[in-house]
This record gives sequence, structure tokens and C-alpha cells, in this order.
Amino acid sequence: NLTLCFTAASIYVHGTSSTSLLHMTVAESLQRSVERWPDREAMAFLQDGVRKTFAQFQQDVDQAAAGLLALGMKKGDRLGMWGPNTYEWVLFQFATAKAGIILVAVNPAYQVQEVEFALQKVGCKAVVCPTQFKTLNYCDMLRKICPEIETSSPGDIKSSRLPELRSVIVLDSRQPGMLHFEDVMQAGGSQHMQQLQDLQKKISFDDPINIQFTSVSDAQSLFSSHCGWMACKRFCCHRKYFRPHTRVCVPVPLYHCFGSVGGGISMAVHGISTVFPSRGYDGKANLAAIESERCTFIYGTPTMYVDMLNQPDLTKYDLSSVEGGIMAGSPCPQELVKKVFSDLNAKEITLGYGTTENSPVTFLASPLDNVERKTETVGYITDHLEAKIVDPTTGMVVPVGTSGEIMIRGYCVMLEYWNDRAKTDECITKDRWYKTGDIGSMDTYGYCRIDGRIKDMIIRGGENIYPAEIEQFLHRHPKVKEAQVVGVKDERMGEEICACIKLVDGADCTAEEIKAYCKGQISHFKIPRYVLFVTSYPLTITGKVISSVLAPLPSS
Repeated sequence: NLTLCFTAASIYVHGTSSTSLLHMTVAESLQRSVERWPDREAMAFLQDGVRKTFAQFQQDVDQAAAGLLALGMKKGDRLGMWGPNTYEWVLFQFATAKAGIILVAVNPAYQVQEVEFALQKVGCKAVVCPTQFKTLNYCDMLRKICPEIETSSPGDIKSSRLPELRSVIVLDSRQPGMLHFEDVMQAGGSQHMQQLQDLQKKISFDDPINIQFTSVSDAQSLFSSHCGWMACKRFCCHRKYFRPHTRVCVPVPLYHCFGSVGGGISMAVHGISTVFPSRGYDGKANLAAIESERCTFIYGTPTMYVDMLNQPDLTKYDLSSVEGGIMAGSPCPQELVKKVFSDLNAKEITLGYGTTENSPVTFLASPLDNVERKTETVGYITDHLEAKIVDPTTGMVVPVGTSGEIMIRGYCVMLEYWNDRAKTDECITKDRWYKTGDIGSMDTYGYCRIDGRIKDMIIRGGENIYPAEIEQFLHRHPKVKEAQVVGVKDERMGEEICACIKLVDGADCTAEEIKAYCKGQISHFKIPRYVLFVTSYPLTITGKVISSVLAPLPSS
């Protein structure tokens, strides 16, 4: 149901609903699904060979939560989860929620400076990670930040650079000064189990549950509530018409809202089975998982779908089980959506729109919508939310079909930016409207079309990248006088990064030198694909760089 309120001069939508909001905590929702489907498979992590039923998962969650309490963690403490898609990621997602601990999602690609900033910013008391992932050795990186770990007793770290950190929990090896995963699973005794049960009476669905970083250098970290996550997935999944025994292929990363909320929380709310093909993204593994696990739904960013469609042996896979899915995370080209319809058999694929600050989905199409609405819009507002389109300069609501800034109000809006009242007040009005910074329009039926972004944020393959962060880093290079970073269109990634650099007078530099300087210092997805050396920038009359003129330069 949808209430539309518009005149010739304005448009406002409200997702009215005959279904009430879900006033439950994450733990309560999981318990309900366990009682209904104890022997149903909740998740399968194919690369690691891990499968858990709902009952088995619940038992592990209680053990892990009690173990965290035994370590001295308390309601409101923060635990950093740093790593790729593994069973333990989802396990600690639910264990922290049950213990009232706030989970901090740490990007597995973070380098030393980035992870130090993230952990210090929100005051993590514990960190959970594997020994290493791909080329990154997490334990070595933590030792660089906290050399005191080597001589500390496990669970009693005292670090000058991370003063609130007490425990590092390693998933797959024993390291000096660090706890092993099994230590935590065995730490909780009967008194801690009782403490955990008593805590359930004190945990509210309005309590904070998760911190996500939207930008490291700008110190933007937001936190969301149980209610925001739970209600978001209840209504999104209702619209997706999840059938009994739905099996969802989840290649999106768990550190991102798409994976943690769309995967883990959907499982708890609706009793669906989630299939994680690999630790890191692998297009071929996705197709193999869909075939072997008979997945009925697929999640993915446009880039992920492009990779699956471009697999040379695509036609050899049996994808007949697929019914639909969700494509979101960055702009979705119409032709790509049509190819997903035909080549992946996903006739009920729909586009979604939202932001991390909005838990994350606010607009979603219906599987019953026609092809035009599925490919040209991001659907209509989800239940119990409000949206309006305003003139970003005046704040006044604009006419139907007119572009303006999308604003959202409702249960989905984050609680605040962590310890940043100024940034919170900048993005959330006094009457709780969230300013998305995105430009869009709505038609007379309330379907939303995304036109662009006010912010300069680059979305590369679903990764949100802030140019200022890269610019600040590049300015540290001794040969760089000034740097401007912009996004340029790319068929596969949606956008690529282009660095336009002015060199110090008399200096000589190559693109390869700049890329080599970035490698190992900033996350791989932030390294510019294009490096252009310029002698000047196009400027406005007030001296501001016109980034829209820079963006089209590397057209090849």
C-alpha cells in the first residue's frame, strides 16, 4: 500500500501498510525462526564446508555470546569484525546482538592506517579476525599498531595507540597475546549463560546494534538499531514474495549492509536459507553455487551481475532454480537488468535503492512490476517509511517529475553518526528527515528514478569511495603539488577512479609510480585506475574545481 500526497507543486509518499512494524530484537527474531524451523538449513559457507541448521546456529550463538561476557565485555561495548565472508562473521553478528554488544563492521581490505583509525574512532574493546586474507596478514598489522600484544596476556591487552582494546580473537591460529576462537566458545560457564538470559530483559529493539564506516578519513561512522535492521528486512522480503524454502545466493560482502542485513538478518526474520559461495567475490563460484545449491534468489551489485553474465562457460550451468533477486549498491544500467532477466533466468529481479544510513533499503520494486518500471526506476517506498523530493537549495518540496534531493524519514534512519553531533545535525533535520545527498524524481505513482548524486562520492563496483580521502593521501607524495579525484563511467565497475594530478614544479612522474605509491598504503579499490597529469584545473569564478569537467577526460 502507498499513500501519495501531491499537488501541482509538490510530492510526498508514505508507505502505509496493513502489517505492523516488527518490534523485536535480533535475538528474539532468531529464536522465533528456530522454534518454527529448527532443522532447516540456515546457512551454507561453501568454500569452508560449513553448514548450520537454525537450531545448531542458535546453540553456537549462545556459546559465543556467553564467551564474550566471560571476557568481560558488557552491553554497549564495541567489537570489531574484520574479515571476509565466513561463518564466524555471521556468528558474531548475532552473538554481539544477543549480548547487547555493538558490532563494528571493518572492511577486510583496510590497510594498517585505516584499521587503526576505525578501531580507535569507536573504541573497540575486542577485534575478531582470521590470521590473514589474500595478501593481508591481519595479525601482523595489529602487531604493528599494538606492539604490546606480543607481551600481553590474552584478553588483557594494554595499548597506547588503542587504549580501549583488550582482546584480539583469531579465528584460525594461535598467536602470542591473542585469544583463539575456541577459547571464546569454551569460556562461557553456566553463570555467563544465566547472565545472557538476564540481559534479554534489558535489551530493547531501539538499542544500537551495529556501526558501519562510510568514510575513514572523514571520521564518518554511523550506528543503527535492532528495529531499523529488523523492520527493513521484514518489509523488503515481504515485497520480494519470498516463498517457502527460499535459498538466497549471497556473494555480497558481509561487512556491507547488503550482506549483513540482506543475508544474516533476512535469514533470522523470514527463515530463509543463505548460501555464501566464497570468502571473497568469485563470479564462477556464484554460478556453481546457484546450480549445486538450487538457489532461488540472487543478491548482487551491478558489477557482480556483469561478471556472472560474462563467464565464458555461463551456458553450461543449470540456473533453472532461479526465480529472482535484488540488484543494488550502485546505478543499475537498463540493458544489464534485461540481460539478467534472460540469461540468468531471474524473471523477478528487482532494483533497490537506499543508503547505509537507512538500514539500508528505502525504495524497492515489486516482482510483479513491468519491465519498464523494473529497469528505469528503483521502485516505490517501503512500508512505514516516508519520502519526499526537495529543492536542495530551498528545502521546499518539488513538483511531480521534478528532480531534487531525496529525503527519507522513518524507522530505518540511523541513530546518529558516532560521537559526531555536527555531522548528524547536518544530515538529519530536527524533524528526523534524512538528507540522502542523492538526486531523484518521483512519478504520479510514487516510483522513484535516481538521476545522480549531490555528493562527489564514487561508487566503484558497489564500494563507496570518497575522493577527499584519496586526495589527502596523494598529497603526501613528495612530487604531488595538488590532486583532484573524480569518478569516470566504466561498463563493468559502474565507475572507476581517475586522479588528476598537478606535479611540483620541475618534478617528473609516471602513472605507474603513483599507483605503486598507493599499493599497500590504501585499500586496493581506492587506487586510481587512471592517472592524468595536468598543469591546471577548470575553476568556477569562486575558485572551486569543476569536477564534472574533469570526469569525462579519460574516456577510453
